[in-house]
Amino acid sequence: MLFNSYEFLFAYLPVVFLLFFIIGKRHHLSAAAFLGLASLFFYAWFSIGALPILLGSIVINYLFGLKISATSQKAWLTLAIIFNLALLSFFKYANFFIDNVNYLSHSSDTLPILDIALPIGISFFTFTQIAFLVDCYQGQVKEKNFVHYLLFVTYFPHLIAGPVLHHAQMMPQFAKKETYTLDYEKIALGLLVFTMGLAKKILIANPLGEYADSFFNGVDTESTPNFGNAWLGTLAYTFQIYFDFSGYTDMAIGISLLFGIHLPINFNAPYQATNIIEFWRRWHISLSNFLRDYLYIPLGGNKKGISQRYINLMITMILGGLWHGANWTFILWGLAHGLLLSWNHFWRSLAISQVLNQRILKPLFWLFTFIVICLTWVVFRVDHVHHLEPIYRGLLGLNGFDNIKSSWAFAEHLKASRLYELLGISFLIIYLGKPSHHLLDSLRQWHQKTLWIPLGLKLNVVALATFLFMMYCINMVGNYNPFLYFQF
Repeated sequence: MLFNSYEFLFAYLPVVFLLFFIIGKRHHLSAAAFLGLASLFFYAWFSIGALPILLGSIVINYLFGLKISATSQKAWLTLAIIFNLALLSFFKYANFFIDNVNYLSHSSDTLPILDIALPIGISFFTFTQIAFLVDCYQGQVKEKNFVHYLLFVTYFPHLIAGPVLHHAQMMPQFAKKETYTLDYEKIALGLLVFTMGLAKKILIANPLGEYADSFFNGVDTESTPNFGNAWLGTLAYTFQIYFDFSGYTDMAIGISLLFGIHLPINFNAPYQATNIIEFWRRWHISLSNFLRDYLYIPLGGNKKGISQRYINLMITMILGGLWHGANWTFILWGLAHGLLLSWNHFWRSLAISQVLNQRILKPLFWLFTFIVICLTWVVFRVDHVHHLEPIYRGLLGLNGFDNIKSSWAFAEHLKASRLYELLGISFLIIYLGKPSHHLLDSLRQWHQKTLWIPLGLKLNVVALATFLFMMYCINMVGNYNPFLYFQF
């Protein structure tokens, strides 16, 4: 049940929205319980077979949390983290381990491949609960109501593809009486943010994804993509993954606002970054914060000397890459960003970096950073490590500069001119545009400057315009409609 599907928009969401506030008028905790059950139904729609795994994880982690809070014993925290990592490793990495053992032993029959399916969203709900357990150990968890905990973990706008939530961001909101009262301003803003995300996904990410897939899926060890096609395919994926994931996050934030609940900002114009450190402060912010707070800092962060700092960065980013999937490509992607972050920190420590860090050079720093990000996305996207060589040869021009149309077939209904338009629009948005939360700030400022216009009228105009644009976007949904981060 995708956010842009008819069953979600015209059945699930309206019914859950209405019942939540109807129940909330009478009893807040019952409304929270209902929303938790509705979230479990949402998850079961994708994979009812994985529902017991999610429920078991929630119950066991909640009990672990109570025990850790009561005893403050590190042994209980260690046991709880081992449980979560074992669960995640079994479903996500067991066959990866078996494949590598069989490869190293030069036999395909040494260990049999397990017949297991990856539960959707397991990485997100596992990381969410590990953070909760660590906070229990540190005495930071005050709210221990099971209904609120269930809703915190399963809350359907974020459950499948994030953002990675912190209990302090969510559970206090579930305890506020204001959450269970209709707020028409939040509803209007929520619809607006949702539609912005829907437009990113349907009008930009999907058509770019078709070309990116036609390029990357056509690569093999015998491929010789030319310079133009290699860069078109790479740029198409660079923009696809941003608008796909950013669009999903905007939709999640918008849906959550309908229920009066604020989700954390997950993107802040990451492709406007002028260095890799800044990029990671802007990209997938909730995951970056998790890796910093629960991995990098516990390893020692930058408190144990320069050499150890770089080692900690490498460990953090490699594990962050592995979190995305059981493939050597993700490990290499994490390794690449670990090296880039280490170099960035080393560069900042040099006196010459302060001399060169002038405003006039910012465009060059931005261009260099953007190109590096594009190059690393290739590692993230390819299916096999041995597909990297022909693509990088093409990107460097080593495969020639033949006419673009002569080497790779476009998707049948996607013309070259359409691709150029999409890439141009994408570039303007990422370089000049503002993230959704800035737009909301601008709307609030506009409201303050136009107090002479009745608030109800303004909200109705925004809601009507948003609804019409939403219908247009929904009408543009085609057969190609993947959400990239569902696989992580």
